[in-house]
Amino acid sequence: MVRSGQIRFYPDRWVKVYEHWMTNIRDWCISRQLWWGHRIPVWYCEDRRSPACSEPIVRRSAPDRCPHCDGQRLRQDEDVLDTWFSSWLWPFSVHNWPNEKQHGTDADLRYFYPTNLLVTAPEIIFFWSRG
Repeated sequence: MVRSGQIRFYPDRWVKVYEHWMTNIRDWCISRQLWWGHRIPVWYCEDRRSPACSEPIVRRSAPDRCPHCDGQRLRQDEDVLDTWFSSWLWPFSVHNWPNEKQHGTDADLRYFYPTNLLVTAPEIIFFWSRG
């Protein structure tokens, strides 16, 4: 997408940095875990009455029961989203997304967070700005 011009970097010299990262991939620990961040929306069934209970339950809100065995002993994953992802959620939280029209903040969300421009640091282009 970068080579075809569908995604552009400003200034253009960052294309070479991006291409270098994409062609010289190395393992790198990108975790910047917080102890107070947004918890990931994943739960596990502690009752495990079905083989399917070993699968994580992914929901926006906490489930009342396990969808596989109807068990009620559920545990939310202790992990949290990393610093970068949590900061990305901030504009959506303060502008009442996904109910911004209902709350009258849709114009503010479009104005202050148009989502057609990504500004990022050069050392994380590879990790967060893939096409």
